Amino acid sequence: MIPRAVLIGNPSVGKSLIFNHLTGLGVEVSNYPGTTVGVMQGVVHYEDAEFNLVDLPGIYSLAGNSVEEEMVREYLLTEDISLLIAVLDAKHLERNLYLLLQVAEMKKPLLVILNMMDDAEAAGKIIDTEALGQKLGVPVIPSVATNGKNLDEIAKAVLKGEVPAPSVAIPYDHHIEAAVHSLQKYYGVSQPEALWALENLNIHTITPEIHENALIIAGEIERRHMMSPEQIVAANRHNLAKQIATSVTKDAPPRRRRDLDELLTRGFPGLPILIIIMVSILLIVFTLGGILEEIIVTLMTTYIADPFHALNLDPLVDTVGGAVILALMSGLGIAFPYVFLFYLFISVLEDTGYLTRAAFLADRSMHKLGLHGQGLIPMVLSFGCSVPAIMSTRLLPTKREQFIASVLVTMLPCSARTVVISGIVASFIGFGAAFSIYVIVFILVFVVGCILSRVTPGEQFGMILEMAQLRKPVASHVLRKSWTRVREFIYIAMPLLLVSSIFLGLFEYYGLVQMFEEFINPFSTAVLGLPGFAFTALMFGILRKEMAFETLAVMGGTTDLTSILSTSQLYIFALVCALFIPCISTIAVLMREIGTRRALMITVFTLCLGLGVGALAKLILIG
Repeated sequence: MIPRAVLIGNPSVGKSLIFNHLTGLGVEVSNYPGTTVGVMQGVVHYEDAEFNLVDLPGIYSLAGNSVEEEMVREYLLTEDISLLIAVLDAKHLERNLYLLLQVAEMKKPLLVILNMMDDAEAAGKIIDTEALGQKLGVPVIPSVATNGKNLDEIAKAVLKGEVPAPSVAIPYDHHIEAAVHSLQKYYGVSQPEALWALENLNIHTITPEIHENALIIAGEIERRHMMSPEQIVAANRHNLAKQIATSVTKDAPPRRRRDLDELLTRGFPGLPILIIIMVSILLIVFTLGGILEEIIVTLMTTYIADPFHALNLDPLVDTVGGAVILALMSGLGIAFPYVFLFYLFISVLEDTGYLTRAAFLADRSMHKLGLHGQGLIPMVLSFGCSVPAIMSTRLLPTKREQFIASVLVTMLPCSARTVVISGIVASFIGFGAAFSIYVIVFILVFVVGCILSRVTPGEQFGMILEMAQLRKPVASHVLRKSWTRVREFIYIAMPLLLVSSIFLGLFEYYGLVQMFEEFINPFSTAVLGLPGFAFTALMFGILRKEMAFETLAVMGGTTDLTSILSTSQLYIFALVCALFIPCISTIAVLMREIGTRRALMITVFTLCLGLGVGALAKLILIG
């Protein structure tokens, strides 16, 4: 049987870096059964052996009722685990030990990775890893995951199979100890299960009878102490975590360096820096993407498209084959450069730790939209792809904020919409016109957010934001993360684009496209000032947003769009596409995350918004 190792730890401790270092690119992301929580799984090959590696969601405690905490508890109770790997942030040892002490009570083989040792030393904290290992009763490996230091030791430990279960024990209050012993004796539950029952947590192994008796015992403890069992247990754990951290840590003079955090998190110059960074990214993506687009399209036209049409094949083959080639040119030559460049820059911002500072800066402004600063993170991610952006709204503290953020995410231009804006407006009209579409979208997002913040029911709570450590981006991590995201375009969008292009070629050959164009043309011309084939292209954008642009080129029979549409029509097309119905993948994720009814509400809203704004633009630009 292949061993299974499981990574567990707080958010932002470097679990994903360790996971990526050990597994490479062969990663599967799936929801844990019965939940919407994603779990990353991969296979680690080391020398002549292999083992499975699982990366659980980052949590601060096992004693909570969030979806992630419930999922991790169930996973630890029910899954066959060869080795638990607890990843700790050396700079915040005491806080990380709180979760570790809970994990230790599972009595499973445990390996501790003390990560970010370089950050701890820079902050003047020297940790005795040998002493820490002795107190916990498990091996402790110091590491710097950004450069892969000592990570191979993890593979050796898993495959060797000799890591012990921890010997550390939390000295609980004697009433808690007595209650746990009683539940264990009469019901045969484990120590963690008994504690969770006393803390009134949801566990499938706790029967109604156990739960009822645990609540009776918990009530008696609360009457004696004037504190709930969960408060007493938490205090006992915190005390031991503090004792251990204090005993193994020595203070040293911190390294002197300019505190970038102070600059990046102040209103000034933090906000101007944030604006400059985001505008610069858009400008570079537009400019460099345009250069790459021209090079790739020219090469594919010269060496693929022209030779194919020169063969003078059967009209059906020529029509369908030409549509496929044009789809390849549109996808690889036009869409891919913009998608890859955007993901590259987003990965750099994530790797440096700047995204959390951007969220902190945006907190006050986000309040107007009914969100906290961490709501900026899904919005920034939405510039790459709406699907992971909507999934990331799970991190928001309330269903109210999740709904508001989901609506706004569907309005913001993802990388596929950026392909349309940059490939059409920036290329054929100019950067200023393309930038104006972003301005219009941002104004609409602000207005809609302000309205939703007032009409959406629910409470708004305070914000606790985990600041990732500022660090230099590591090229290998940035490229790996960018590739992981962009491969969705290659593996999913390109086949979809090719298949739809074949059908489009067949529909065109047999006259079906022309029939739809003639049917929709009066409405499209009257409302948007666009010919029927342009509206047809917008409908194809529901499959994948960049397909609106690519289909427009296929149906127009050329990548020189100014020869088939005026600049005003191109602008209206891109503007409507930027606000129109989200792609089918986004709709599916919306249905899963916020429910079918709300997902359909958002779909209808964006349809009306896109057509309404397009109609207004038509009145202004065309008359």
